[in-house]
Amino acid sequence: MRVAVTGASGKTGWRVVDEALARGFEVRAIVRPDSVLPPGLGAAEIHRLQLSDGPALQDALRDCDALVIATGARPSIDLFGPLKVDALGVRQQLEACRAVGLKRVVLVSSLCAGRWLHPLNLFGLILVWKRLGEQWLEQSGLEVTIVRPGGLKEAEEDIAAQELRFSGADQQQDGSLPRRLVARVCLDALAVPASVGRIVEITSAVPDTPSPQAPALASWLA
Repeated sequence: MRVAVTGASGKTGWRVVDEALARGFEVRAIVRPDSVLPPGLGAAEIHRLQLSDGPALQDALRDCDALVIATGARPSIDLFGPLKVDALGVRQQLEACRAVGLKRVVLVSSLCAGRWLHPLNLFGLILVWKRLGEQWLEQSGLEVTIVRPGGLKEAEEDIAAQELRFSGADQQQDGSLPRRLVARVCLDALAVPASVGRIVEITSAVPDTPSPQAPALASWLA
C-alpha cells in the first residue's frame, strides 16, 4: 500500500509515517516548504508544498492508495489559523483527492469537535473549524474515517500497558492517549472496511487489571 501523510513533520504526523514504514507501506510524507524533518521521515518520499498549491498537492497524492490527514493548526497569534488549516486546508486536500481519484481518507480530528463551549475554542474557534472540516469530508463521497483523539501525549514509556477506549461520535469529553497510539489507530482503520463512514473517538489509560485481550478497532467495530 502507498500511503500519503499530510502534516508529516508534526508530532502526530511523523509517528503515522514511522508506523506506516514499520508496516511495510510506501509512504509519501507531505510537509510545508519550511518544515524541519524529524528523524522518523528518513525512509519516506518527501514532498514539500503548501496545501493551497493544488497542482503540487495532486502530484503528491497521485497513485496513492490512501491519505492520512494529520495537519492541524499550531498555536499562534493568527486566530484565523484554525480556519485556514482545519477547515479550508481539509477542503483543499479532499479536492485534490477527487482530482486524482484517491478515495480512502483518514482524518485526525479532535475529541469535542464541533462544540462551541470549550476552552480550546479560545484558540481561534478550533473545535468549530475542525467539525466543519469533518463535515466537508463526510459530504465528499470519499471513503472516510474520522479519528477523534483525546489529549495528545508525547510520552511512550508505558505505551504497551495502555488500553484504548473506543466510542462513537460525541460520547467522550475528556481523556488522553499517546500520539503513537493515534497513529496506529489511523493505520488500523485502513485495514478495517467497517471503519469507513465512521467517527471513532479514542482515549486510553493503564487499567488496574489489564484485559486478557486489549480492545482493537476491528473488534470494537464488529
